Amino acid sequence: MAQSNNKKLLNKKVRKGSKGFPIATVAFYGPDNKTATKLVCAIISYQGAEPDPIKKWFSSSDIRKSDQVLKEVLSFIDDNSAKTVSMIEEIIGCPHEEGIDYPEGAYCPECIFWKGKDRFTGEILN
Repeated sequence: MAQSNNKKLLNKKVRKGSKGFPIATVAFYGPDNKTATKLVCAIISYQGAEPDPIKKWFSSSDIRKSDQVLKEVLSFIDDNSAKTVSMIEEIIGCPHEEGIDYPEGAYCPECIFWKGKDRFTGEILN
């Protein structure tokens, strides 16, 4: 399957490497490690700053394949004058939020795949 133009543009911004602040971070979340249903883009204005603004996109199918969403992400990055874009291609956890969608310290009852797993490596936690 051919890569969309917006995916290419986003990857190009990532490949440019560190150009200083503001930094845009792009992360994908999903019910398992195969399908991303949530994309979060956050802007970090300066070293030590909390991410702000933060924008979230949701989809019932793999959001990484949505050219429209990627176009909106690029627009969000440009609107916030990000000089650097950092992105992890892998899905880094459940799309539901601890303390909002399920209790603090618990596992998401909807995303059994992530229960007891490190969200970055996928390895079982002891």
